[in-house]
Amino acid sequence: MQKFISVIAFMTLSACSGSLLVNNNGWVEYAGRQGDIVVRNNIEGLIPITAMSGRNGAFGVGAYQGLDGEITIFEGKPYVTHVRGESFTMTHSTEGAAIFGAWTQNSAWRDEPVPADVNTYAELQRFIRTQAAAVGIDTRTTAFPFLLSGRARELQWHININRTAGQEITRESFQASKDNYIMQNEEVDIVGFYSELHNGVFIGTYAPAMAGEPEQNALHLHLVSRDRQSAGHIDDLRFEGQMTLRLPEAPEPN
Repeated sequence: MQKFISVIAFMTLSACSGSLLVNNNGWVEYAGRQGDIVVRNNIEGLIPITAMSGRNGAFGVGAYQGLDGEITIFEGKPYVTHVRGESFTMTHSTEGAAIFGAWTQNSAWRDEPVPADVNTYAELQRFIRTQAAAVGIDTRTTAFPFLLSGRARELQWHININRTAGQEITRESFQASKDNYIMQNEEVDIVGFYSELHNGVFIGTYAPAMAGEPEQNALHLHLVSRDRQSAGHIDDLRFEGQMTLRLPEAPEPN
């Protein structure tokens, strides 16, 4: 079976503060580093939303500048959410930028039903890895996007809101800078990225759902509700056999 081996390339795009280095691995383009939020206290916008969106087959995820929201790109359209008061707002504006993000442009997908015994975050990660390897994706060296669609039993998710009070950002204050939500038995579309190479870059170093698991987190997941009223970062999940996984169908881009 043909193996899709990643080639890492670099390009630049015009960001808010000048030229930004964009990395490429497999199907995935990415820039910025999640780890820099704590290590360097960097929460400025680096990746314009326009760089991630506006094209057919564009999908992406990112943290909004200033720790003030979440960015999800689905089929080229931005879903930008911000916590405001006791609730949140959502716009489709291309104004603003991501602190870090990952995005892709892909229109060819192969569908795989998610079995009923794949219910948890960790089980989903293992299922995605197994299915990707079965179609020839070298999951050890290649980052790749995937989609999920269907009815989720439960999704625990959040939207960033800056609660650091202008102080040095610690892991604790970063984790506190979120408003948390629970969605149950709703139809959703999920944008996801898998990588075993980019922990602390566009894959979270801290994933509560992977606590106690023998492997590190390799997923970054954002949801867009089917009614298009909610969007944000998924922290944990429960499925009940009503989801479909979509993996890239075409060979990895060169």
